[in-house]
Amino acid sequence: MSKAKRWIRAGLCAAMLMLAMGACKVERPDTVLTDEQMEDILYDYHIARAMGEEIPHNDSYKRVLYVDAVFRKHGITEAQFDTSMVWFARNPTVIADIYERVNKRLRAQRDRYNNLIAIRDNRPKMSPPGDSVNVWIELPHYQLTGTPFNNKLVFTLAADTNYHDRDTLRWKARFHYMADAVVDTVQVPVMALQVRYEKDTTLSALHSIRQPGLYELTLSADTFGAIREVSGFIYYPPQASPRTLTVDRLMLMRYHATDSLSFPVAEEDSAQVVPVQQEARSPVKLLKQNVQPL
Repeated sequence: MSKAKRWIRAGLCAAMLMLAMGACKVERPDTVLTDEQMEDILYDYHIARAMGEEIPHNDSYKRVLYVDAVFRKHGITEAQFDTSMVWFARNPTVIADIYERVNKRLRAQRDRYNNLIAIRDNRPKMSPPGDSVNVWIELPHYQLTGTPFNNKLVFTLAADTNYHDRDTLRWKARFHYMADAVVDTVQVPVMALQVRYEKDTTLSALHSIRQPGLYELTLSADTFGAIREVSGFIYYPPQASPRTLTVDRLMLMRYHATDSLSFPVAEEDSAQVVPVQQEARSPVKLLKQNVQPL
C-alpha cells in the first residue's frame, strides 16, 4: 500500500471515529440551562421550597412567591426552568451529578446553621459519647394548651461522630393533664419520632396519646448505614374545652449496638414504623413500645 493511500485510510478512520464520538455526545438545545446554572437554581429552589413549608396553611399562597423570587434572582422564567427540567429528566446521569453537588451544598449549609444555633442557644456541638446516653438537649418539660402558638413541640438533632451505625434511638415522655381535666377522646395528642439515614432512608414511629402515662417510641435499623438526623414532634390539637397538657420526663436515649443479631418485629401495640425508600429485604429491628399508665 502506498504512503498516500495509508494517509487517506488513516484520515478516513479518524473521521469515522470523530463522527462516532459526536453521535455519542448528548446534544443540548440552546434553550436548556447549563449544568452550572441548574446547580445554582436548584440549590436556591429547594431552600425556597423548604421555607415555604414553614408558612401557615392560611398563607400557603405565599409559597409561590418564594419560588418566583428564585427565578427572578437567576433571570429566568418558570417556563425556561420547566423546559430545562424536561431535558435533564431525559438525561438522568447529568441531573444525578448536578443533584450530588446540590445535596453536598445543602448539607454544608445545614451544618453551618446547626453550628450557629448551637452557639446562640449555648448548646453542645457534640452529643455525649458512650454506649447508653441521653442526647436530649431541649427542656425537660413543657406545657401545651392547644392554642395556635402553644400546640406543639418540635426538635431536630443533626448526628455527629458519636452516633454509630445501627444505633437505637428511644424517645421517652410522660403525658398528664392539669387539674384532672377530662381527656378529649377525639382531638388526642400525637407523638412522633423520625430517623434519617445517609442512604436517604427514613424510619418513622407515631403514636396517639389516648390516656395519660409514660410513652416510648423506639427506632433502629441494621443496614441503612450512618444516621444523618433525628427529629420528632408532639402535637396537641385544639380541644373542645381548654385544658393544659403537661409533658415531662423527656429523654432521648441513644444505644450503640453490641451484637449483629436481628430483632423480631414488635407486636401490634408497638409504634408504627413507616420506611421511606427502604431497600428491599433490609432487616429493620423495632423494639416494643412501653405504655405505663399513671
